[in-house]
Amino acid sequence: MNAMLPEKNDQQTEAEFAVADVEAGIRDFVRNDIAYLRKTPSILNSDTPDAAAEATVNNVNTLIQRVAGVTSNEIDNLIGELEELRAFMHQEGERVQRELGSFAKLSQTAMKSTRMIADSLAQWKRPSEE
Repeated sequence: MNAMLPEKNDQQTEAEFAVADVEAGIRDFVRNDIAYLRKTPSILNSDTPDAAAEATVNNVNTLIQRVAGVTSNEIDNLIGELEELRAFMHQEGERVQRELGSFAKLSQTAMKSTRMIADSLAQWKRPSEE
């Protein structure tokens, strides 16, 4: 009895990867942040806490850049899609205007033709003058 899992779309998958990436980065950050505290005092010298702090800052910066990179890529993709949609809507608006113009001309032509036919019929219906 295998349960069918619903298929995930690309946005959900990318979001899950981003969340997992952030969680991994946070774990690495915490491990690196307290790693120097686990070392014996003889190993620690005056430069080690500064080096550990600098490494931690570098790890945080790397994590922020990775998360911001994914987010900015998603924003760039969304902007591109919105620009394409705007261009499509503009083209469709122009097409609808052209179609309305042709329908208006057709309607005017039909009205003129109807008047001409009505005038012709009116002449036929007049009683003949004797």
